[in-house]
Amino acid sequence: MPKIRVLPHEELCPAGATIEAVPGKSICENLLANDIEIEHACEMSCACTTCHVIVREGFNTLDPSDEDEDDLLDKAWGLTPVSRLSCQAIVKDKDLVIEIPKYTINQVKEGGR
Repeated sequence: MPKIRVLPHEELCPAGATIEAVPGKSICENLLANDIEIEHACEMSCACTTCHVIVREGFNTLDPSDEDEDDLLDKAWGLTPVSRLSCQAIVKDKDLVIEIPKYTINQVKEGGR
């Protein structure tokens, strides 16, 4: 089973984490299933950028992003050449290392944070 290593994030995963990933599910779904509460304001419908991640290792093992995802990624804070919307990036059978950016572009954040 592939693993996703999440680099430390001040709020969501201060110590970082390594989780067992379920192939065929998105990075976002895998993170949420392992109590890493990444934002996903559009409920994983590819309509915002709050679940933006940077795939530090394993980027080329993911299917390429489509035009809708690319258009949204252009608006993401901290965009890099290896950025993906975690709701659209489906895990295959290879390990990934991801970074969750410090900031997101979200007009309303639940939980008062």
